[in-house]
Amino acid sequence: MSRLPPLNALRAFDAAGRHLNFRLAAEELGVTQGAVAQQVRGLEARLGVQLFDRVARGLELTRTGRVYLAPVNRAFALLEEATEGVGAQSRTLTISVTPSFASKWLVSRLGRLTELHPDLDVRVDARPGLSNFQSDGIDIAVRQGTPPFGPGLVAEPLFAASFIAVCSPSLSDLAVPEDLKRHTLLHDSHGLWPLYLEQLGLSPGPRAISFNQTSLAIDAAVAGQGVALADAPLVADEIERGRLRQVFEAGLSADLGFYIVAPRRPRVPEPVKLMREWLLSEAVRR
Repeated sequence: MSRLPPLNALRAFDAAGRHLNFRLAAEELGVTQGAVAQQVRGLEARLGVQLFDRVARGLELTRTGRVYLAPVNRAFALLEEATEGVGAQSRTLTISVTPSFASKWLVSRLGRLTELHPDLDVRVDARPGLSNFQSDGIDIAVRQGTPPFGPGLVAEPLFAASFIAVCSPSLSDLAVPEDLKRHTLLHDSHGLWPLYLEQLGLSPGPRAISFNQTSLAIDAAVAGQGVALADAPLVADEIERGRLRQVFEAGLSADLGFYIVAPRRPRVPEPVKLMREWLLSEAVRR
């Protein structure tokens, strides 16, 4: 059996000790003055000590009451702090994305998310590896590939994969597919250049630079170092700013769409729902 007094009795003592008045304590707690007095009397009986002296102008703490009130005050303060922390935590969400998706699509759009949901604390985890959503603290992810991504996970299409050839506007001598033979092809980890060249009726040329991340191939293209074959959504902003241009109208479709991935039973359902809805709305805006 717990030796702790009832919580309501401690709350009544805490409020009465701060106000030194049963009426004011009752107003704070939303109960009657008689209820507060009864709770305090019950606490005194349980402890076998007198906590207040009843005086004409209200209450005075006895020496025992003053000693006891301080730790009771601290205990309630700790409970309030812990409760506030839980509330703040419930508005915190960690999203996992690849470094390329983060730098070329997500980061530039996060301002609109914070304007729409200023109380949502978003943490971006940009690593290539897949999330397990259990031990790594990830709540939601955007991944490129083919579902399913794992047991207990729900995958929702964000946008389909369409790869296009892009280069810096400074490379003005690219007009027809055969012109690619004179330029360096910038490869990424997808390795789709051979398929694209085959679609154009060309053979792979000798000039190539390979990168382990799509964002690096895109940056190299912006710098005029060659032609990159990149996901259309990841280069849309660079094309709009005039830093890249699409070389040929023909693109390459692949079974490598982008998906929103989250546990079937998320740890923080409401933030995950808000993030999913926002990602889908941004995909439409692109």
